[in-house]
Amino acid sequence: MAKTKQQKEEAVKDLTEKLGKSRTVIFTNFDGLNVQESTELRKSLRENDVDYAVVKRTLINLALKNAELKEVDISSIDGGIGVALGYEDEIVPAKVLAKFAKDHEALKLVGGIFDGQFIDAEKVVELSKMPGKVELYGKLVWLLNYPASGLVNVLIGNSRKLVYVLNAIKEKK
Repeated sequence: MAKTKQQKEEAVKDLTEKLGKSRTVIFTNFDGLNVQESTELRKSLRENDVDYAVVKRTLINLALKNAELKEVDISSIDGGIGVALGYEDEIVPAKVLAKFAKDHEALKLVGGIFDGQFIDAEKVVELSKMPGKVELYGKLVWLLNYPASGLVNVLIGNSRKLVYVLNAIKEKK
């Protein structure tokens, strides 16, 4: 179904706004995904607060220029292009897409935008292996809690030893 000029302008405007708000953008080649796999991909991305859109290459280029990402060139990307946009956690889009691509060979990671710069597919895979914000927060809480839990263990250990010593004295008498 052909889009009207107004629909295309609206799509470019919407994508430009999303590019401006996003922390990470991942480009995929989705050729070969069937409808069920596409639905599954969109569902897993939505569950992780990641927008995913299939947009024509020319409209993506216009949105990139409007979002002042002129140095990003997607002309070398073959096939249909899907655009995943992450707003909260920079790592989540790469993690979700890399996991999905591992299970579904038809989906190819072809590049992205991280920190305003274009990154290739290898960098996207590297990005997917990094811990996300939730994991880092968990590690931070553990690190902050570790000294206190160590102190508690030391205090409990000394109390336990005292009980053993008192018990041994009691049994001698």
